[in-house]
Amino acid sequence: MKHIFQKGNSARTLLLLHGTGGTEQDLLPVAKMIDPDASILSVKGNVSENGMPRFFKRLREGVFDEEDLIEKTDELNNFLADASNEYGFDRKQVIAVGYSNGANIAGSLLFHYEGSLRGAMLFHPMVPRRGIEIPEQSGLPVFIGAGENDPICPAQETKDLEELLAAAGANVTVHWERMGHQLTESEVRAAAEWYKDQF
Repeated sequence: MKHIFQKGNSARTLLLLHGTGGTEQDLLPVAKMIDPDASILSVKGNVSENGMPRFFKRLREGVFDEEDLIEKTDELNNFLADASNEYGFDRKQVIAVGYSNGANIAGSLLFHYEGSLRGAMLFHPMVPRRGIEIPEQSGLPVFIGAGENDPICPAQETKDLEELLAAAGANVTVHWERMGHQLTESEVRAAAEWYKDQF
């Protein structure tokens, strides 16, 4: 998978996952706001939708191609193991920072693999899959940034995701804004404050 790795001064690694049409450069400034000391592993989605990079296919807006989602989640999980060997970071100290489509694949890691992440900041995510048993995520810190008036990710999606992750044992914090689907600076600042408390 195409990616950027930047070695930091701490044991933690931030896994950056961009939104639809983004690149591996997009969330670098966000990572610096959250944890300037962490190593950074920023990945570019390898699915193209009309020339726009994504992490998995969708059938239409808001409807995921579940088969492809499962396959790409597995691929990302394996990539993290390979990258940790290649770059020498601690696989157990990976914290995801995902926006939109990137938040969905990060959420999908939590829905499919126990211990895949040490924590997650999910900006404007949807529920990756419904009707499946989520692995135990006991005490896992998760921050969700959401828009009350988000046209792409309805507020109910956020509430459902919070409920599902909490039922799997995760410790979920939700931060609401009224800026639609946009990732705002105030949202990132709230995530950075949350991060300081958790890590």
